[in-house]
Amino acid sequence: MHAALGNLEVIYTVCSYTQLGSLPALASTCRAFERPALNILWMDLQSPEPLIKCLPSDLFSIDRERLVLQKPPDGMIWDTLCKYTSRVHSITATQSRRLTAIIEPLSSLMLSCPSASASLFPNLRKLIWFADGTHSAVAFLRMTLVPSLLVLDVRISSASSAFLSVLSSVGALCPHLQDMALRIQPVTDESFRKISLFVTQPISQLYHLHSLLVWDLGNQGIKHVMRLRALRSLSLDLRTFLACERKSRLEFPGFHDLIFLGLSTDSFKRASNFLSSLRVMESKEIKIDFNQVAHPSTSGSTTLSQFFTILQERCDTDKLEDFTLLGISGKVRAEPGVFMPLQACPNLTRLSVERGCDISISDEELCQLVRNWPKLEVLKISCYNPIDNTTMPTLHGLIELIRLCPILTSLVLVIDATKLDGIDLKSPGGGSCNKYLKHLVLGNSPLGIPLKVALILSGLFPNLEQVNLDCPDTVQIKKSTMERRASVNSFLGGFSIIRERCTKS
Repeated sequence: MHAALGNLEVIYTVCSYTQLGSLPALASTCRAFERPALNILWMDLQSPEPLIKCLPSDLFSIDRERLVLQKPPDGMIWDTLCKYTSRVHSITATQSRRLTAIIEPLSSLMLSCPSASASLFPNLRKLIWFADGTHSAVAFLRMTLVPSLLVLDVRISSASSAFLSVLSSVGALCPHLQDMALRIQPVTDESFRKISLFVTQPISQLYHLHSLLVWDLGNQGIKHVMRLRALRSLSLDLRTFLACERKSRLEFPGFHDLIFLGLSTDSFKRASNFLSSLRVMESKEIKIDFNQVAHPSTSGSTTLSQFFTILQERCDTDKLEDFTLLGISGKVRAEPGVFMPLQACPNLTRLSVERGCDISISDEELCQLVRNWPKLEVLKISCYNPIDNTTMPTLHGLIELIRLCPILTSLVLVIDATKLDGIDLKSPGGGSCNKYLKHLVLGNSPLGIPLKVALILSGLFPNLEQVNLDCPDTVQIKKSTMERRASVNSFLGGFSIIRERCTKS
């Protein structure tokens, strides 16, 4: 045997670069490759099916297109199975006809296992369960809930007693769980109410939990979540009847150790009510996903304004660094004054308003908005605006923006780039420029003469190589705007090449 094959690191490197389909052959090539190749081959199962395929073919038969266990497995079969299951670190089970066909015999096999489930999957770290809640599926799910499990992602599609009983044991079976996501599909008020009773208690037992994604569990459930001192990331779906029942009064001490808080809602009022129920919220990062009405809403702007007012009251403004508002559907018209409560956050490094919000803002209003954010690195407040009825900042406002926020690295903003009067093309920033910004999105901004626009942008952002589009609806962008943007990018690319050659010389 070559001396290099005595180095375990070399062996694992060879195996890691080998295609999965070739790993079985590699494992049988020589003893040096067997263990590393099998470890990689079995580490991440995208389906439980390989657990069936590794067993003798005469163990199962086909009856009416279904696999049926023919005989009880003997000790040799269990040794073979454990040889592979002990190598499994993650399992993904996604509902399909194929999964349904194999899950029943597999569950029958698991139930006859002479050892505990922890011995069958002693190294399982991650389980993604997007399957149904039939008796057979639940039996297999129960066998995969082991003490070594760190990540659990479950889509609850059944409120059967067996399935809920297994869920209620997660806290005791998986005490070291660090990351858990629970979703309900399909969604009904009754399913939320019933399932919440079974998951609240086990969640309260997960003292090592770092990240939790779940629906609003109601007052008692949220109280339990607040006691999880290791929790750093919390994502709540407020689109449930339990969120409607919450009253707007101080009920909870709040979250003191969270780094990230994410709220999914179809009403800013619900989000406001949730924040109002907290005495304090000390997260560094907040993200709001909202599904709004189908048409632009002025009332939505009012409730959005109320939300930001409450956010300022409950949030530790010195700690907030990142705020994202993501519209999943619908539109809300917003004036820049809506976001003014965020001015109380001097350490803000990222403000992102992505889709679902039409913002009308002038040069003066833009500068007023960002004036207190010298640490701002990412600003994304508009990638597409209906130009006919929207006030937009100009290149003059952009120049002032880089003075107020000198370390911007990414900017997404619709501007009127046709008003070039008064800007010195040789020194557009009057001596000020930003060498950090490399990502600029102007969406459907109207552009003036491409060469002049490129000269201004290159002078303001020396390391910028191109202007990106990143617009969700390119169909609505005028062809002339697209052509001008292409010309601007062509000039910027040329400037970049010239600058690089001058630097080298």
